[in-house]
Amino acid sequence: MVFQQNDSGTPDKRLKSAAGSYIFSRQKELILDLLAPHAGERLLDVGCGTGSYLKLFKEKGCAVTGIDTAAAALDIAREKLGRNADLQLGEAEDLPFSDNEFDVVTMINVLELTHNPQKAIAEAIRVCRNRIFIGFVNKNSFVGTRRQMKEMFGFSLAADIRFFSVGELKNMAEKIIGAPAIKWGSVIYLPAVVYDFFTELEEVFPMAKNPFGAFAGVTFPIKYTYRTAENPLLESFKLGDKSAAAATEAVRGILNGAEK
Repeated sequence: MVFQQNDSGTPDKRLKSAAGSYIFSRQKELILDLLAPHAGERLLDVGCGTGSYLKLFKEKGCAVTGIDTAAAALDIAREKLGRNADLQLGEAEDLPFSDNEFDVVTMINVLELTHNPQKAIAEAIRVCRNRIFIGFVNKNSFVGTRRQMKEMFGFSLAADIRFFSVGELKNMAEKIIGAPAIKWGSVIYLPAVVYDFFTELEEVFPMAKNPFGAFAGVTFPIKYTYRTAENPLLESFKLGDKSAAAATEAVRGILNGAEK
C-alpha cells in the first residue's frame, strides 16, 4: 500500500498559493468541527505525510503519533514537530499498535490510495478507544473533473485513486461495528481557481450534512473493547527491536487463537 501524494502526501506545496492555503484552512475547519480534539488525548494520524495535520492536533494539546510508508515524509515531519511526536514507518492495513491504544485515530486523504480500504478502517477501529475521523475526496462533489480534484488535494495525476461517497464510508464502518452514530459534512464547493480571487461564496454553504463538497469528513464513536497485553509485556522485559517485533506477533497470535 502506498500513501504518497505529491510531496509525500502533504499539502505543504499547495499552502504556498492563496487557493491552496484557503482550501487547507477549510479542511482544518471541518476536521476540528467534527472531531473536536481535546488537550491530553492520544491521537494517531494514519498516513501522516510531512505532519501538517499532526501539527494542527499538536497545537490543540494532543499527544500525537503519526505513521506513513514514506521515510522522507517522516523526516520532514520530525523537523516540523520536533521531539514531541512519535513518528513511525508502517501501513494502514497493518498498524503496529495495541488494541484501543489511542483516544482518536484520523485518516485524511489516505483511503484513496489503499489496496484494501475496508481493512484499513478495521485497523483504525482496532487501535482506537474513543472516536475516528476519516477525511476523503468526495465523488459526489460538483467541483469538476477527477483530474481537477486530484490537483486540488495534491494527488499525483498519474495515481489511480479511489473516490468515495459519505454513504460508502458509512457502509464500510457499519460492516465492522454495526451502525455507529456518524457525524459528517463537507467543504470546498468551488473549483480551486476561484479561491485565488473570491472566497466569500464558499462561506455561504453549510458544512454539516452537505453531500456536495470536494473534501468530506465522517466521524464516529468507538466503544472501548479490550486492550492487548503486548505493550506491558514489551515494557516489562525491555526487549530490543527485533525481539519486540517477535513478541508483538506472538501476543497477537495468542489472542487470535483465544477468540476462535
